[in-house]
Amino acid sequence: MEERMTVSYGKKPCYDIVFEKDFSSLTEELERLGCGSRKICIVTDSHVAPLYAQEVREAAERSGGTVEIFVFPAGEENKNLDTVRQLYTFLIEKHFDRKDCLIALGGGVTGDLTGFTAATYLRGIDFIQIPTTLLAQVDSSIGGKTGVDFDGYKNMVGAFHMPVLVYMNLNTLTTLEDRQYYSGFAEAMKAGLIRDAKYYEWLITNMYEICDRQPDIMAETVRRSCDIKRKIVEADPTEKGDRALLNLGHTIGHAIEKAKGFKLTHGECVALGCVAAAFISWKKDLLSMEEYYELRDMFVPFGLPITVDDLDPGQILELTRSDKKREAGRIKFVLLTKIGKAVLDTTVTDEEILAAVNEINFTESDANE
Repeated sequence: MEERMTVSYGKKPCYDIVFEKDFSSLTEELERLGCGSRKICIVTDSHVAPLYAQEVREAAERSGGTVEIFVFPAGEENKNLDTVRQLYTFLIEKHFDRKDCLIALGGGVTGDLTGFTAATYLRGIDFIQIPTTLLAQVDSSIGGKTGVDFDGYKNMVGAFHMPVLVYMNLNTLTTLEDRQYYSGFAEAMKAGLIRDAKYYEWLITNMYEICDRQPDIMAETVRRSCDIKRKIVEADPTEKGDRALLNLGHTIGHAIEKAKGFKLTHGECVALGCVAAAFISWKKDLLSMEEYYELRDMFVPFGLPITVDDLDPGQILELTRSDKKREAGRIKFVLLTKIGKAVLDTTVTDEEILAAVNEINFTESDANE
């Protein structure tokens, strides 16, 4: 496994992704970034803070920086402008200026919220991603997409703001509860589905080792997922074209997430959204029936759902109309033509969306059959 991967922006190196087994190299990385003369704010949630905040603080202090910690309540429901406002207030009261830096320590919620705050505080300050969940390591910490939810609508307020470093301690994956661990595999499988059939097949071949959390297999999963996203982001950093393919499963997935009151994890909703997108692909004759059913069933060994109880198809359809990826009134849907090949499609009809939602909808009448 490579220990370092560089993400470029317009052929110019932008930031490194560092893969480590602990936090022992973090001090050196912060020194390389010149953090010795800076104030550093570690932003983390109430679940992650007791596990890693002190260790990261000590590493940051060894670099010479002055360190503060901001802890907010864990949960997607707190990824909103109210929490951002509280963080703004904290930074102002601690006299953070444009040369200072934020560290996002945690999962996707923490990374998104911290990145958005960094993008907008004093018109932009540096931030570092230290993702501690599989989902954040394989996807959300890479690429500079930041944002918060607005009235429950996913990531409706956001900005592109690249981190100056992504530092991955792969051993943090061993402390994840099973549900959060498996949630990350929706994004790992998505990466293979849209761009790399061989990687997708590798995930299936190694499913038992993945479920057992074998360290070398976990590391390879993270590295290969990051490499796929790195290449896509480098080619299209602000989502003018192919970067939108990374949204496979997200249009219907985000709608389910909101409809279910965020009781399902993001990865679980992405898995459901991928099944729905594959179903639409089959009905549009882009995938064969055999490919659809094989793809659908492969989420199951990774603890991910392929059906969900009691969706209101009309509600899901209405929520997709508020999707931030709409363009000129049409949804930019990501569909599959084969495993490893995704395309953008603006011709998906309401009827096709409803049929896909019904495909993944498990109702009381289904249980009685």
